[in-house]
Amino acid sequence: MDFPQTLRAARRRRHLSQLDLALRAGTTQRYLSFMESGRSRPGRTMVVRLGESMELPLRERNELLSAAGYAPVYPRTPLDDPGLAHVRTALGHILAGHLPYPAVVVDADHELVLANDAFGLLTEGAAGHLLRPPVNVLRLSLHPEGLAPRIVNLAQWARHIIDRVPPGELREELSGYVPHAEPGHDHVGFAVPVRLRSARGELRLTTTITTFATALDVTVAELKLEAFLPADAATAAALADGSRTARRAGAPGSAHRPEDSRTDDSRTSGFRTDGSRTDAPAR
Repeated sequence: MDFPQTLRAARRRRHLSQLDLALRAGTTQRYLSFMESGRSRPGRTMVVRLGESMELPLRERNELLSAAGYAPVYPRTPLDDPGLAHVRTALGHILAGHLPYPAVVVDADHELVLANDAFGLLTEGAAGHLLRPPVNVLRLSLHPEGLAPRIVNLAQWARHIIDRVPPGELREELSGYVPHAEPGHDHVGFAVPVRLRSARGELRLTTTITTFATALDVTVAELKLEAFLPADAATAAALADGSRTARRAGAPGSAHRPEDSRTDDSRTSGFRTDGSRTDAPAR
């Protein structure tokens, strides 16, 4: 790989001048210019500092190091590795604590990693092939056999989702599912609450996204916890009523891995709203 070109491209994506980056990295504009022209080869510490100064994702920092001829320094540990048990435990607590509202954890490819018991509210009626691991939550959201038929404001919500997806095959696929939405004169963006038809009536949900800001492992740094919150009092009441019903049925709050949602029945989501699994094996 061409380090000068990689460095220059990363700096320009961050809309930084050579002087801006030099000041952030504690070096001179002259030395940075030499690095970008190939006249100087930086040491490993300087490359790490440049990546930090540009606030690059850990994956891109490793790529920058590789381009400079150095081994990557940020590990990419499988999430089921014993060393990340504390991460899985923390995520499980957060997901369970968010009940009765739905919440999911996804990876860098938007594939489902964990979900709480209320995930079934989102997947009611979705086709089984969309729920077999690996489950891409964006495809599940916009596919005609996924959530799309139940989303009242599909055109606006879809644009909110697609705007977060970088150019590529997935974005092209998702765009093919989306009806055209012409912004009106009062348009202020596509970050709108999703209006979802459900067995509990129409739910209006807004979302928050949480990440591990100080992670030094690529896998952990790329995880995103997306939590759905009621956008009005009627939705909050409907979700609370459903939670009370589940508690009376004796269902504990928990987090599920995507393999828990395997099903051959295209009419089910793999999760019941009472928190039990549709395919739970006998023990």
